[in-house]
Amino acid sequence: MDTNLILQNIAKHIQLTPEEQAHFTSMLAQKSVKRKEMLLQEGEVCRYSTFVTQGCLRSYSLDHNGFEHVMAFAPPDWWIADMYSFISQKPGMLFIEALEPTEVLLLSKENQERLYVDIPKFERFFRILIEKSLVSNQQRLLDGLSLPAQERFRHFCQRYPSLVNCLPKKQIASYIGVTPEFFSKMMKEVNRLRSK
Repeated sequence: MDTNLILQNIAKHIQLTPEEQAHFTSMLAQKSVKRKEMLLQEGEVCRYSTFVTQGCLRSYSLDHNGFEHVMAFAPPDWWIADMYSFISQKPGMLFIEALEPTEVLLLSKENQERLYVDIPKFERFFRILIEKSLVSNQQRLLDGLSLPAQERFRHFCQRYPSLVNCLPKKQIASYIGVTPEFFSKMMKEVNRLRSK
């Protein structure tokens, strides 16, 4: 199991001794996910914090008309979960799907709780992750209410620079809250203005 990336991710916020690193990595499970495979279905309880080491995941919900609403993407070095379900341990509202063959490390809810006791600084690490997620989701909600689609796309590009050119356009359109047709027209206009 290659744990370098997850240990680098953690080192951005807390310092672990070699013993603490070994204890933490012993709690992880590795999983390979095929393209279009679901890690989580709506209605299931989210039992893991998922860290992506290779590939890309997305979380989304379906509305009553069957339209997808992309909530987040998780390229390498990102964590993803249905936070409501993970924290409450109640059935969730999100799907988590692999957009391409993906390698992940899973940390179960039980192991995460045990980490808080065994290595208390992990409480700080996960608090920082949750705070960043909360701020990002609030900003995205405000953007959706007040910004035009082009600005929302610009924010998407800042948040996910590595994904701009490799994601299907309909996924990006869903994330910024427009139809694929509108997104196409918008991009033609953006490219037209750039080429002037």
